[in-house]
Amino acid sequence: MLSNGFHDVPPGKVAAVVTHLEMRARPDARPAPEAAAWPIRRVEAPSLDWYRDLFLRVGGQDWLWFSRMGMGDATLSSILSDPNVHVYAVEKDGQAEGLLELDFREPGDCELAYFGLTPALVGQGVGRALMNFATDAAWSAPIRRFHVHTCTLDSPQALGFYIRSGFTPYRQQIEIAEDPRLTGDLPMEAGPHVPLFLPSAVPPGSKPRGAETAQIDLRYSSRAFF
Repeated sequence: MLSNGFHDVPPGKVAAVVTHLEMRARPDARPAPEAAAWPIRRVEAPSLDWYRDLFLRVGGQDWLWFSRMGMGDATLSSILSDPNVHVYAVEKDGQAEGLLELDFREPGDCELAYFGLTPALVGQGVGRALMNFATDAAWSAPIRRFHVHTCTLDSPQALGFYIRSGFTPYRQQIEIAEDPRLTGDLPMEAGPHVPLFLPSAVPPGSKPRGAETAQIDLRYSSRAFF
């Protein structure tokens, strides 16, 4: 249990407040535009290159999504090829520009594992339509709970969007992890809203590519992906 007050985050780490949310019954669908211009297609056992490219463009570059980028090929392939993990792409002009991943591996539950859009679909109401699709797909299975988590590294609109979509917050945690820009899992320029603190113990000649020009950058990427 953390005590009240400030707690230092070591250089080379990132810290986030993680909020867990759930819904226990199917909510009413929210108004959303028709999806004719951007079909939602299930991608069974996607290739790792395809998946990592979409994952980076949806969440890694702007919002520092890193969990899947640091996975080994065998581990990630095992997840994506599991018949209880459903991966969907939102397409525009034949190109995948949105990611939805539903995880049914826990009996009675569905986790909204990943959900987001690239800038090509932002601001068009596609997020609401995709959430309606996700909710229908989740509750079409024999589940008792649909759940998701988001964190303070993600878009500032994410938490409110999930609440408006029918999820209820029920738990918070603090997560501390290696900065994925220093491990090489993400580009050095990823997540410009998150300051980058280089460990003082790292010799100048061994810094990751681009680190010699990295500064503490407080610019905030305000792109809404809903």
